[in-house]
Amino acid sequence: MKARCVMVLGTSSGAGKSWLVTALCRLYARRGLRVAPFKAQNMSNNARVVAHPDGGEGEIGSAQYFQALAAGVEPDVRMNPVLLKPEADTRSQVVCLGRVDAALSAQPWRQRSARLWPLAAQALDALRAEHDVIVIEGAGSPAEINLHDSDYVNLGTARHSAARCWLVADIDRGGALAHLYGTWALLPEDVRGQLRGFVLNKFRGDAALLSPGPERLHALTGVPTVGTLPLLRGHGLPEEDGVFDDRTHAAGAVHTTVAVVAYPRISNLDEFQPLCNVAGLRLVWARTPAQCVGADWIILPGSKATAADLAWLRAQGLDAAIAAHAAHGGRVLGICGGLQMLGEALVDPHGVDGNAAGLGLLPLVTCFEPRKTVRRRRVTLAPCPGPWAALGGLTVQGYEIHHGHTVQHPALAARGELARELSPGVAWANPAGNVLGVYLHGLLEDPGALRALFGARARPWDEVFDTLANHVQAHLTPGALDALLNP
Repeated sequence: MKARCVMVLGTSSGAGKSWLVTALCRLYARRGLRVAPFKAQNMSNNARVVAHPDGGEGEIGSAQYFQALAAGVEPDVRMNPVLLKPEADTRSQVVCLGRVDAALSAQPWRQRSARLWPLAAQALDALRAEHDVIVIEGAGSPAEINLHDSDYVNLGTARHSAARCWLVADIDRGGALAHLYGTWALLPEDVRGQLRGFVLNKFRGDAALLSPGPERLHALTGVPTVGTLPLLRGHGLPEEDGVFDDRTHAAGAVHTTVAVVAYPRISNLDEFQPLCNVAGLRLVWARTPAQCVGADWIILPGSKATAADLAWLRAQGLDAAIAAHAAHGGRVLGICGGLQMLGEALVDPHGVDGNAAGLGLLPLVTCFEPRKTVRRRRVTLAPCPGPWAALGGLTVQGYEIHHGHTVQHPALAARGELARELSPGVAWANPAGNVLGVYLHGLLEDPGALRALFGARARPWDEVFDTLANHVQAHLTPGALDALLNP
């Protein structure tokens, strides 16, 4: 195994691990090195469809997908061998090498980890055999002492790879120096010895005012602070978890307001990042009917628990707000689980998700199936009247990740009530053309769709990655990148 391994650990979730790994992938790739990202286990409902070694396709966390693009390599399932997709507060679907493992999904966590680590280690070893550098992302915090015996994502991976590590903290939260020191102190001694630097992320203000904090931290731990990274707004990389800032809007006078319904098990929300770059567009994450007032669009995004999120939506009164918006000709877009909600009914004979009455805005019915559809797609949309007419005739690309098969509602079809099929099995609209449902994630990332809907330019991913890399490189101590690679 010839690849050298570097690893970014964090003092907490949201400290900036994914962001920093993405930048490091681009920085090392720009040196002509063959680079690949790796995260032994990710917990996220943001996923992308990528290549599987058997020639098929599987899913990995979105963060590793973008890190691979930053490294200039084809994303594949080994880069995130274990993906946990939360379905409830105490239950997650386990995806191993891109495919759902129902047996592991039913097991308690402490029993799972012993079975998952060999799979993750094998994936890491395979990547090391094919690359010069592996940039590894940790998960959460490595200082959770209640989990040390089973923490293969941080401690097991660090030991197995002999990675040289940085530890990053979010200074914008406050208490960052204490977070760094406390995490260092609680690490097992052998992993503590692998730390080569502290990184302060999301700094605002004059970095000179930090002194003598980093110097005293160095004296206490022997670990230098190798970077103080200023807060970088509008960098263009999607958030890995959680919704974006509710106040998000691009530059210019607001001409379009898009309300995305933010139900508890929202998934694939990263696909809305391009909307943040459209001049004059305001993105609102709607949890109440009041937040839909004045919206030009309402989007029902993907969901990891469609029936449960539909019940939540009704409990908030959002069903009536969406129906009223559609009745007045407003644009409604349902994506994946959101498409399923727009139909007449959810039918679940196999106990996959749950039975429910739909919102009734499209004359469709969805039957959930145990087998999961995971595939990349390129489709041409048929002409559509009304507000979504700009999409007619476009060839767009994206991906599907869903349980269930959606068809015209038989009883309504017999009465002549049919949804307009814009792409077989993928996209449907109501006769008026203002309610659109698609299984295709990534529609709003497609350059042609953005141009047709807003006249907007899609920001190239290479531009996003170079912006991140340049920002990080400008605020690291000289030689820090080289030192991380050297034995």
